[in-house]
Amino acid sequence: MFNEIEKIEIAVRSAIVNITSRETGNPFWMTDPTCFYDASTFTKTKQLIDAELAKSREDFIEHFRNAYSDPYPPAWMLAEILPLGVLTRIYDNIKSNQIRKKIAQEFSLGIPVFNSWMTIITVARNNCGHHARVWNRTFALQVLTQRRMTQPWITIPVNQRKAYFSLCIIKYFLNIISPHNDMKAKINALLANYPAIDTAAMGFPRGWEDEPLWQ
Repeated sequence: MFNEIEKIEIAVRSAIVNITSRETGNPFWMTDPTCFYDASTFTKTKQLIDAELAKSREDFIEHFRNAYSDPYPPAWMLAEILPLGVLTRIYDNIKSNQIRKKIAQEFSLGIPVFNSWMTIITVARNNCGHHARVWNRTFALQVLTQRRMTQPWITIPVNQRKAYFSLCIIKYFLNIISPHNDMKAKINALLANYPAIDTAAMGFPRGWEDEPLWQ
């Protein structure tokens, strides 16, 4: 899961930064309060940006400090040092609904579902990053879904709080980012290596391999 989430993270970071920078014409939009609708949320995210900047020893941040007088680096630099959860919170607070819509549309999703699915991915990423148990876990978060999907998705009803549904969300993003990905083959190999593991405890339904998403 962690290996595939890393690819999604790069794609989402790029979409948020590139689209918002292009649409606002402002490379410093991430630290510009006029680009956000909730002042309190902006203040909190800016404090997180300040904290990450203060502890960053990245070469590109050091170069910016030495070469420029601007108080903050442009958005594409900040996005490299911010945790994924902070970046999605920044996305959620962007004032322009049109910009948020364009970012979500990069992944053929509406704004609410994009937000919801990125929360699931962020939680999965954090669990993996802290080596927490994931395989048979029941997640507490309620997930939003979309009636009309323009990209292949699942048709069999499943428990949305189980690992399988998180895997489906990861696979959905991956199919858009990297259409020829081998995630299904990796899952099959993993399950084959551990035949005693109960896939039902992970939320896998019978016939999952034949779902449009996994073809």
